[in-house]
Amino acid sequence: MIVNTCGFIDAAVEESLDAIGEALAENGRVVVTGCLGAKEGVVAKVHPAVLAITGPHDTEGVMQAVHQHLPKPHDPYIDLVPPQGIKLTPRHYAYLKISEGCNHRCTFCIIPSMRGDLVSRSIAQVMQEAENLVNAGVKELLVISQDTSAYGVDVKYRTGFWQGRPLKTRMTELCRALGELGVWVRLHYVYPYPHVDEVIPLMTAGKIVPYLDVPFQHASARILRLMKRPASAEKVLQRIRGWREICPDITIRSTFIAGFPGETESEFAELLAFLEEAQLDRVGCFAYSPVEGAAANALPDPVPETVKEERRARFMALQARISAAKLQRKVGKTLKVLIDQPGIGRSSADAPDIDGVVHFKGGKAGEFADVLIQRADEHDLHGRRL
Repeated sequence: MIVNTCGFIDAAVEESLDAIGEALAENGRVVVTGCLGAKEGVVAKVHPAVLAITGPHDTEGVMQAVHQHLPKPHDPYIDLVPPQGIKLTPRHYAYLKISEGCNHRCTFCIIPSMRGDLVSRSIAQVMQEAENLVNAGVKELLVISQDTSAYGVDVKYRTGFWQGRPLKTRMTELCRALGELGVWVRLHYVYPYPHVDEVIPLMTAGKIVPYLDVPFQHASARILRLMKRPASAEKVLQRIRGWREICPDITIRSTFIAGFPGETESEFAELLAFLEEAQLDRVGCFAYSPVEGAAANALPDPVPETVKEERRARFMALQARISAAKLQRKVGKTLKVLIDQPGIGRSSADAPDIDGVVHFKGGKAGEFADVLIQRADEHDLHGRRL
């Protein structure tokens, strides 16, 4: 058994270690990979019986360990499948990773120390992978990286080639090219840089899904400075209004941290006021969790655990009211839905696993359906397939 791990926050480390323990109890022969594997000694100390430990994106290391303990039988068909050709998502959607690493130094994050600075994949390689996925039946491409907006910064937006034509290694040009493939294209982890405005008309034109996942994290100017986040609440609200003027149907998703070290009650109130003003469609909030090696650990005035959880609960209660009201406005409308399994699908406003779903009767996974929305709750829609 292969266990892919996360080492970002303490809760993720604990969950990863638990999963390794479950795998050992179930099978006894376990290879560990992923970010926790890059933290020297952590896995071996708790689970010395694992066969091998590798770091993130080490396909070769994982396969060497597997072959060492489980000799590979010759199979003329499987031997022709490259490792990158195996995907673990359902057939109808796939994640398209465009870069690795991050140039930001957010004080709550250790990703750059684990994965390094931004390294963009060539646009030809990204587009070839996207084309292959679409040809294999994928109906939705979820574009991901640590900082999607920064795609190509490290190579100075170098020009590549796809289908014989020049194409800059830049988010806007990538979105235009992906928009030609005739599938849903959804953008995740987009920092609100000015050039993000250039992709909004593509959403209005139906080239990419009208959805942006923008990790705002907070609204207080002082807390954002402590986080070393490149944004301000006032500018963000202005940008959101501009996006909605161009594309009224846009869905904006974000994540926030409650109880960051030093956060006062008045600064948390600023965050609630921002949420009320922004009227975001999809929101996640985490109580601040210290991460080993993160600069924020050294900040003064840590917020007590009970206060962090209480603030997170207040935040999510407000968002639940906002979400319920926004979803209620969809009642009576007909939405195009991508079916994940019979009776459950997602509209353009819903990313898999993190957002709500649309409930209805029947349907086949991987197909699109028109669904008349008949009722809504805080997170999901319910309707009738037409």
